[in-house]
Amino acid sequence: MKFTILLTIFLTLIVSAEEIQVKANLFNTDEKNGLSTFEGNVNVLKGHDELNASKVTIYTDEKHNPTKFIAKGDVSFNIHTLDGAVYKGKAGEVIYLPVKKEYLFFGNVHLQQVDEKKEIIGEEVVLKTIEGKAYAKGAKKEPVIMIFDIVEKEEEKW
Repeated sequence: MKFTILLTIFLTLIVSAEEIQVKANLFNTDEKNGLSTFEGNVNVLKGHDELNASKVTIYTDEKHNPTKFIAKGDVSFNIHTLDGAVYKGKAGEVIYLPVKKEYLFFGNVHLQQVDEKKEIIGEEVVLKTIEGKAYAKGAKKEPVIMIFDIVEKEEEKW
């Protein structure tokens, strides 16, 4: 019961423009240092966005507003950008910066833009949801792989 009350109070404090809901098997917080850790089957919902991981650490400022989310371990996600693009995928680690609305993906990243049938595979990928831009970097021995469809027009008949 104490856990549920504490979790409810904490989540109320970190709500910004959109409600954030976090579910996990274990929750620890250090309000003085602005640090909260969720472990075990972590599920984070923010609007239409969803993030799943083994562990999520949320950093907050002095007003209890979230400044950074770090998700580690079997991370999967579903993200909607401001221009309506939908991304889903997985990575070893994901960092979300709410002020910039920017996602940083690390470790065996598979990022798929669902509505455009585009896919990026690499070691580091940055997704800027405000601008609708993505950047990728491969590992030392592995290149970045970009997969997409090309629609070709049929040749005009005379």
